[in-house]
Amino acid sequence: MNHQKVEAHEKFNRVFWVWMEDGTRRLATENLAPGKNVYGEKLVKFYGKEYRIWDPYRSKLAAAILRGLNVLPLKESSKVLYLGAATGTTASHVSDIVGLTGRVYCVDFAERVMRELINNVCAYRPNMVPILADARKPETYRFVVEKVDFIYCDVAQPEQAKILADNADLYLKNGGKAAIAIKARSIDVTKHPSEIFKREIKVLEDRGLRKIEAVDLEPYDKAHSLILTEYKPSRKGGG
Repeated sequence: MNHQKVEAHEKFNRVFWVWMEDGTRRLATENLAPGKNVYGEKLVKFYGKEYRIWDPYRSKLAAAILRGLNVLPLKESSKVLYLGAATGTTASHVSDIVGLTGRVYCVDFAERVMRELINNVCAYRPNMVPILADARKPETYRFVVEKVDFIYCDVAQPEQAKILADNADLYLKNGGKAAIAIKARSIDVTKHPSEIFKREIKVLEDRGLRKIEAVDLEPYDKAHSLILTEYKPSRKGGG
């Protein structure tokens, strides 16, 4: 249907607003694999191009954009390491943004989701590289992953800040950016989420990942925050 309207996002490269028939506007990316959706998202055609609606209830990165994220360190040709890619919901939108000249290295340790990711997503997206591995052991995929511009970490494990920092030391360019989706409840159910966010930010900053901004993801995700950092390691700290 060609009667929707599509506009470039006012701040972010290769991110779009789609105006739906009911007058609402929805976040979207241009589909790198036309005709294929990844998680049941709506496909919209407009002037010969196809866009995928980006659902903030299914993707923490979309939620962060809608909650006022100021910096999205993704553009055409970006190289990205995605920790906790699962079945590719958010990673596929990242793939749309970086385009065929970019790369998305998708790490997950669950064989079942990796099978789904390979067969349903990576098979149609040559810029996505599936890696069956444990993000806690970043050295195990050293032979596959190059230095990257951006690391996105969504692993929901108690030591996720340490996991991100360990990966940054091996793979993130100096001055590169990293984002982590922190679910307070998966770290410590006994503490208030704001305490946990503070503690995790300290872990990151001690490892050379300096906070640029933190975005609360409610109402899309309860007790979640997306923290964006810049990697500036000290000389003795590796990287």
